[in-house]
Amino acid sequence: MEPAAPPPPSPPSAAAPGSAELVCAQGRNLKAVLCQRCGSRVLLPGAATFARRELLLPAMRKKAAAAAAGGGGDVVREHWLVRDMFSFENVGFTRDVGNVKFLVCADCEAGPIGWHCLDDKDSFYVALERVAHE
Repeated sequence: MEPAAPPPPSPPSAAAPGSAELVCAQGRNLKAVLCQRCGSRVLLPGAATFARRELLLPAMRKKAAAAAAGGGGDVVREHWLVRDMFSFENVGFTRDVGNVKFLVCADCEAGPIGWHCLDDKDSFYVALERVAHE
């Protein structure tokens, strides 16, 4: 369920009403992004840009279970787009699943919280609905 080529990130005005308080005028995250399960900090404020892209993520599980997951999962549409993997404070990656690595919390391994295609080295997507904000 992913487009062949990633569309450009949506402008901040395109943010859904529920995400409006999370996005600044420049389209960046206003609040820190945290793991929903353990509260570990994933991203600092201003480290990511709001983007809309339809992606299929496996159901939330520990890292090993997510890598082994077959079908099923959730379609997520709102993400924090991170262009540099070194912008993350705390994130882990599953083993390759085809040409994708899923992002998980590096502390508790909850996830997947996001998605990274190996064909696009500069795009890491963190699903808004899979993380907390502070």
